[in-house]
Amino acid sequence: MTEPAQFSALRDQLTTAATQFAGAPGAATDILTGIVDDVDRALREELEIFPVCHHSPASALAMARRLHEKRPSVIYLELCEDLRPILDELRNCKLPVAVQAWAGEPDGLPKEWAPLSVVAPITEASAEYQAIAYALDTPGVELVLVDRSTDHVFQWTPAEPAEPAEGEEAALHGDAVGIEIGDMRPHFAELEQHLLHHGKVRHWSEWWDQYVEQPLSGADYDTYRQVMVLIGSLFRRLRRTDLDRDEDRERYMWTRMREHLAATGADPASCLYICGAFHAASRVEQFGLASQAPFEITPRSATAWQYGLIPSSHSAIEAQFGLASGSVSIATATWAKGLRRNGIKSFQLNGQPAKASTRRGKVQPLATVPAAADKLSGFLSSPPQLDALDEAELLEWSVDIVRLARRNGYLASTADAIAVFETSILLAGMRNRARPTPYDFQDAAITCIEKDHTPGRRDVRRLCEILLGGDRIGQVGYAALPPLAQDVLDRLEPLGLDLSKRTVQRCLLDLQTDKHLQPCSDLLWILRRLMPAEAVRPIMGTRALGERSIQESWDLAIGKHQRALVQIGYEGVTLEQVLEQRLRRAVNDPDATAAVALAAVEDALLYLGSSRLADELGSRAVELLAAERSVDDAPEVLRRIRLLLNYFRSTEAGLPDWCGKFVTAGYAHYCTLLPTAFADEDTGVRPVAAMLGFLFGMENLALSLGCDHTQLELAVLQSHPEAPAKVALLWATRYQLGLLTLPELRTRCDDMLANPLVVPAFPQYLSGFIQAMDPVPTLKPFIVEVLSKAFGRLPDSVLLPWLPKLITTLKGQAAELIPSLTREAGRTFPATLPALQSWVPPWIAAPKPLAALPAAPGGPATDLLRSHPATCDALTELLGYQGTWQSAGPATNTAVTALLDKHPATATALATLVPGA
Repeated sequence: MTEPAQFSALRDQLTTAATQFAGAPGAATDILTGIVDDVDRALREELEIFPVCHHSPASALAMARRLHEKRPSVIYLELCEDLRPILDELRNCKLPVAVQAWAGEPDGLPKEWAPLSVVAPITEASAEYQAIAYALDTPGVELVLVDRSTDHVFQWTPAEPAEPAEGEEAALHGDAVGIEIGDMRPHFAELEQHLLHHGKVRHWSEWWDQYVEQPLSGADYDTYRQVMVLIGSLFRRLRRTDLDRDEDRERYMWTRMREHLAATGADPASCLYICGAFHAASRVEQFGLASQAPFEITPRSATAWQYGLIPSSHSAIEAQFGLASGSVSIATATWAKGLRRNGIKSFQLNGQPAKASTRRGKVQPLATVPAAADKLSGFLSSPPQLDALDEAELLEWSVDIVRLARRNGYLASTADAIAVFETSILLAGMRNRARPTPYDFQDAAITCIEKDHTPGRRDVRRLCEILLGGDRIGQVGYAALPPLAQDVLDRLEPLGLDLSKRTVQRCLLDLQTDKHLQPCSDLLWILRRLMPAEAVRPIMGTRALGERSIQESWDLAIGKHQRALVQIGYEGVTLEQVLEQRLRRAVNDPDATAAVALAAVEDALLYLGSSRLADELGSRAVELLAAERSVDDAPEVLRRIRLLLNYFRSTEAGLPDWCGKFVTAGYAHYCTLLPTAFADEDTGVRPVAAMLGFLFGMENLALSLGCDHTQLELAVLQSHPEAPAKVALLWATRYQLGLLTLPELRTRCDDMLANPLVVPAFPQYLSGFIQAMDPVPTLKPFIVEVLSKAFGRLPDSVLLPWLPKLITTLKGQAAELIPSLTREAGRTFPATLPALQSWVPPWIAAPKPLAALPAAPGGPATDLLRSHPATCDALTELLGYQGTWQSAGPATNTAVTALLDKHPATATALATLVPGA
């Protein structure tokens, strides 16, 4: 290759510097001389290459000026080629927004990547938007997107797509893969740290603004172009990863441009190719227009892609590109200042609101120079000059930040404004800067204004970002919204609210008076189910199975969460269709559970009112329950199936078939898993209690449908838990089945309270008893009795250390059942203080001596009771008496015998049934 004469001086300087630094020609010499060759090759290309950095005000200023001067007829833009149709909708939006391609079901791509999403954010202070606005609003100009399609983005992704960017507002772009047009980071950690250290800056955004943006914002076009290609070439040669894929991407773009030029016959001299500076310095250009070497472009997959616009924000763009917080706001301020200073008229799509700062002034064309003249040597050797306008702007910022700080609770004054101004200049001098930058101003404001605490919600750093433009959030216009979003806004029009506003709006629906508002209420509840909780929030009114509100009050922030609504619009035509699809997808997911399916059934009835869909989802719930091998979801399953059974029993149609199948399948399933759940240490006591609640609560229905009670008894007999809580739960279960009497249960608890080795673990036993209140509600009086005995018998030395453990155990394992236990205690204990003084607990009250009761003559009833004393003993125990029938005397008669004598027919019939009577 012949050495370019116009860059020979710069080439000699770089070669000499590399030799002196390394001692001999080597890799450093090859890099430094190679970047000069890359600049020369890019400038000599027949098709003019315009290198850009994404969201760079210097690139946007140079682009606006170049478009006014060159007036190209064809613009080739580095952006996914299939995004071209949606760009026409940008005129209906408020920037910043992001162009998005979305696919819910991959076809030909890995299923685990779903949903697929690609976003390309666009701001006004970007070269790409200036080119788009010029091409769309200038007659006879064609805009051609030449980058790989969104489908090829994922085809060329060897591993999983990139993780979503972190940050407070990064969720605006969700899990989308960001298209980083003009990414200008070195991707070389040692070089980046070296530049940050010697540039005396904290992060890459500040270095780029200081040493690239500010010097190039007022430079001529040739200087801008050569410097950007030089930087792109340097970063490219230092990067050693993904170069093959980058070169394939560049071959893709040059192939598309070759095809378009051949098809249209356009003159390359009237065309402009806009790409990142990294790609502008590529050697692939030699395969460009004059090359006949074909590059095979693989066909797209069968994935169905949908395209649209979603709101973006400065913070979301910063998170996507790894920029410092506030850097995009600073770039916007630099863009506005450059327009005013240079008198440049920016391009803006018709239909968007015009700004005075972008419409004022005339273009001041720079002196034309030969296209290949060396502008690098002078630019690299001369420092930037301090502009008088910067000093005035710094003074204005200093006054405004004090005013803003006072509004936010800071005790700032005019002296602080002077201090901020002087400190900004001082910091710039300490950092060897020709002029203070917004970052110097921000550091000075924090130093001079921020004290030991932040009086309000915003600190000084955030106030500086607001002063410089704030976190602007874009908005998609009605005409650019997907059909579903437009349908939602149309159906909510009777509310009389402007839902495009980003503020929270309150609406009141009187459904009893205005019947036409009922569809709006139904739609709001579906939006509540599908959108974030802050977007649609009910203040008054509820919606549950079998319940409807007569009045509702809502806080609506749909405009603020427009991105979520647009995202839903990709999934269907109406909200009802989207909800139905999501419910079906949820129950058919490989990780779906019976609880998820029951929740889907409830949603289908609640929001869609579809019995057909509910039956379909309920049948799936039966399949999922039978296939489960874990009981962790048993509490949720029990709660939801109880709710659904109560609802269906209140309807005219009654229980559907799937409910009966669910109950029978659940009865057999939980009986089978009960012994394992009792013995498994990883299974908590609450799921086991929920299983028992299902078995006991649904037993009557299950038995009527053909289940066998013996299966439950065998499962209980095979259960042998070791955990104290499960042991107590098993005792309660055996009591419910009649396998354990109440005196035996009381004896066991008394023995535990009397055993000092067991007392520390007694809270665990008590937790098991409380969990048993749901499946065995008749045990509530006994639990109150056990608690009373514990507090009455245990000494303070044992009770005081034992009490915190009891509270934490009950709070962690049975918190939802404590109110029920409290109500039972309220029924047991007296309600007044005088009654409490004379009150005797029923479990320790002594009965009246039977001998004191009036005697009565004997009779057949007395003879019958004497013949079967065990029956009488059981009756006296239930009545609260202590003692046996024999101790009452041979001729004793009670109210029971008197009653039997009064109705001899009953006693005679009973006698015939008792053998030997």
